[in-house]
Amino acid sequence: MHYLGPMTAPVIPSSPTREDYARDYAAALAANGDETIFDRSEPIAPFIEWLNDATATEPNDANAMALSTVDGKGAPDSRIVLLKDVDTRGFTFYSNAESAKGEQLAGQPQAALLFHWKSLRRQVRARGRVEPVTPAEADAYFASRARESRIGAWVSDQSRPLADRATLEAAVARETARFEGHEVPRPERWTGWRLVPDQVEFWRDRPFRLHDRLRFDRDGDGWTRTRLQP
Repeated sequence: MHYLGPMTAPVIPSSPTREDYARDYAAALAANGDETIFDRSEPIAPFIEWLNDATATEPNDANAMALSTVDGKGAPDSRIVLLKDVDTRGFTFYSNAESAKGEQLAGQPQAALLFHWKSLRRQVRARGRVEPVTPAEADAYFASRARESRIGAWVSDQSRPLADRATLEAAVARETARFEGHEVPRPERWTGWRLVPDQVEFWRDRPFRLHDRLRFDRDGDGWTRTRLQP
């Protein structure tokens, strides 16, 4: 065993006091006191409203979400990815199909998403089956990316070992030269997926941990709605 030397203890916030809750109550009520969300009949429209709210308040990447998958041994895995589209079909994101997430989705095409908007004290969870987007959808989104990001998709053997940063930068220089004067096409391994939700849950902070929770469950072509205990 190697001695790591003295370590600084982590600074973990203590539980809020009654005074803390009292101080924050008015702001929390203003942000999360609207009860009309419990009258909604489906989850996508209120999700888009919350995402738009977060876009105005989060310091960056309001569309960031935790994507959870499982590997061939059933072990869970999570990482942050970016939502790139949402509509009544589901939640769409893009990545390398040969990455760890891509291989896990190929073997087990089900996943869970988590959005956490700290500025609003809200989160949304969704889970369901995952299906690939069409090549036309992948082409259209890939073409909208910055040229350097498109070149990066050709460079990166995502999730594979890398000797050092210089190796990666040399690959960038090589691919930049190869595509000089030409459009950068989408690599076949770069694609997208759509999570088709069977369940979507909305959570928002309320004082004294008496939070609001609302879950939508798919029921044929519609949804059932259930208010949950905190």
